[in-house]
Amino acid sequence: MKNDIISFFAGVGGIDLGFEDAGEYQTKYANEFDKNAQHTFELNFEKRGTYLDRRDIKEVTPEDIREQTTDANVLLAGFPCQPFSVAGFRKGFQDKRGDLFFETQRIITSIQPKVVFLENVKNLVTHDHGNTFKVIREFLVHSGYYIKWKVLNAKEYGNIPQNRERIYVVGFKDVEAFNNFEFPDKIDLTTKLTDIIDFDATLDETTKFGDKLDERFFYRENKQTFYPKLVEEMTSSDTVYQWRRQYVRENKSGVVPTLTANMGMGGHNVPLILTNNGEIRKLTPREAFNAQGYPQDYELPTDSSLSALYKQAGNSVVVPVISRIAQKITGALEHGNSDLSLPEVDNKFSIIYTKMLGRMAGESYPVKWYESKELADSEIKNRSVADDLPLFEDQDVFNAIKRGGNYEFYSVAG
Repeated sequence: MKNDIISFFAGVGGIDLGFEDAGEYQTKYANEFDKNAQHTFELNFEKRGTYLDRRDIKEVTPEDIREQTTDANVLLAGFPCQPFSVAGFRKGFQDKRGDLFFETQRIITSIQPKVVFLENVKNLVTHDHGNTFKVIREFLVHSGYYIKWKVLNAKEYGNIPQNRERIYVVGFKDVEAFNNFEFPDKIDLTTKLTDIIDFDATLDETTKFGDKLDERFFYRENKQTFYPKLVEEMTSSDTVYQWRRQYVRENKSGVVPTLTANMGMGGHNVPLILTNNGEIRKLTPREAFNAQGYPQDYELPTDSSLSALYKQAGNSVVVPVISRIAQKITGALEHGNSDLSLPEVDNKFSIIYTKMLGRMAGESYPVKWYESKELADSEIKNRSVADDLPLFEDQDVFNAIKRGGNYEFYSVAG
């Protein structure tokens, strides 16, 4: 029996696709506000039986979700990264501002899925001096989730030739499932650039992936003012280049540089290749989706603009990385009792254990809840909770993130 998924900020469904490819999951409900992404998502997931909610997440109620599934085991969210005011955060966990993460948290605490899966940019950890991720981590853990996080690179964990680092956060309601979950190990990169990019096709030809190459993809003399710089610097058909506003950058690692939402639009971070017949062009939308590990049967709308498709690819995820994490989650769920309810934590303060393995990996979980912050603080200072780990206040956490290194500590949230 498959685990039902509910998906927020679903984009074009890359995270959902990764979970479904893992074999034990099906997205029953998805929420996405961008019209172009909605179009691509629906083209691919309507036939899978997924209900697409096109409204702003702020309008979504738990009852809306339960109309599609009463057994939502997994919640997915690739929410935008937003800063949280330290001063505002000190108002406590009753502060219900309109930030998109808090909207996600509202759904989490009501639906109470067995697993929460979050994906974001690598810099989420250090964003706003570390406060953004601290808020996210403490909200999830204070609610009763046991979480692990790690930054993974697509070229090392997905067998996809793209230099793409993203942070993945996995939370479990049950401590046994948490204890049995580990992120996947690194794997060899065997997928070549020629497996995802057609270096042979030229103007008015169709690439081996099905894209018709017209003049929109090619850079020409008298068409781009920086064209002479491209000709001077782009000398190999075995690599991918980028135009970086003022200069050409070659990717020395033999992979596609990190795809961005504005790629292919004539400005910053445009991935370029020198074809085998000496022409300079940008990647096609299909090649961009290939660099995210999407399968060939994933449909791209023929009535969408190039800019919309490039944006969707750049905002998406590397599907095989997601799939490998989902397989690890499947194994973890075989342990423990994942049907537990979250604890009642309103108006309470929690002691949270955190282990930071450098800036880019770690784990956090709740130790105990108290009626006041003073009582929680005293429990740590009196060594009543377990061991002699230090109590970290906000600034201690920010300093640890700034310095890097490994840390174990307690903190109090509520």
